[in-house]
Amino acid sequence: MASRKAALLSSILIVSLFVTFTEARDIMVGGKNHSWKIPSSESESLNKWAEASRFRVGDTLVWTYDPQKDSVLQVIKKDYESCNTSSPVATYRDGNTKVKLDKPGPYYFISGADGHCEQGQKLVTVVMSTRRQFLGISPAPSPVEFEGPAVAPTSTGGVNLRGSLGLVLGVLAGMILF
Repeated sequence: MASRKAALLSSILIVSLFVTFTEARDIMVGGKNHSWKIPSSESESLNKWAEASRFRVGDTLVWTYDPQKDSVLQVIKKDYESCNTSSPVATYRDGNTKVKLDKPGPYYFISGADGHCEQGQKLVTVVMSTRRQFLGISPAPSPVEFEGPAVAPTSTGGVNLRGSLGLVLGVLAGMILF
């Protein structure tokens, strides 16, 4: 009986940890609403925010902006570097854009408003592979060459981990005591 309880407890713990480390997140670009704008200083650059953040396969980037004045263009690296808006991979104009990060590697985004990209309104994110995220290893993303400012990141990842671990420990304690 005791060995069955131990096996069950171990299984619950492993499944809970797996779910915690593979949970996809909705991530507000810049860490707050309406961050999709021309940065007023280097400290407001979305690339600085992205460099300090960890993006995983399955996460979703969320932009909020005025759709009458701006848009989000997903582009290739060459168009990102030159601020070329003529041939985007995808165009978003709804004011509440959500882009699922469905594979590892870099994603490039620029503003569709005239002259905004040239003034620093652009973003590159580097998505970690599934294998690395499961192991809990978060190597620093490759340096990205850009000229623009950044924003301090916000994260709710710790809250999700603490909540999941608290739930697991509560279940385990209940099973042991009863």
